[in-house]
Amino acid sequence: MDIHFKFNTIGLFTTDNAAMVNFYCKAFGFTTTWNGIEPNVEMNLGAMRIILFPRKDFEQMTHRAYTYPNGTNGSMELAFDVDSYAEVDKAFIHAVECGAEAIFPPTTEPWGQRTCYVADPDGNLIEISSFHQFA
Repeated sequence: MDIHFKFNTIGLFTTDNAAMVNFYCKAFGFTTTWNGIEPNVEMNLGAMRIILFPRKDFEQMTHRAYTYPNGTNGSMELAFDVDSYAEVDKAFIHAVECGAEAIFPPTTEPWGQRTCYVADPDGNLIEISSFHQFA
């Protein structure tokens, strides 16, 4: 193929944009200029970008109905790396304090990765991990 693609964004279809914006900004430090009214939300964290779009608005725009997972779902995950094992533990606690559902507590795996999972307000899985014991 002669087309050069550059992957740059994850899009999440939401049930409550305000809850999702609040969560991702508080739990992970995303920033946004969203006005709280428009359906499309762009959030940034360094070079990472997430867009949010309400499910009902997306269906109206595309003139189709879609099937969405309900509750905590395993259809995809977002993954965040942190600098050390200790930061995995801190980030897990912080995310839960910000409203995440605790899924899998910080665990050091046999392959040397310390990892944990939480779910955002719409049930999307988020992995927080590090391969570095010390920062």
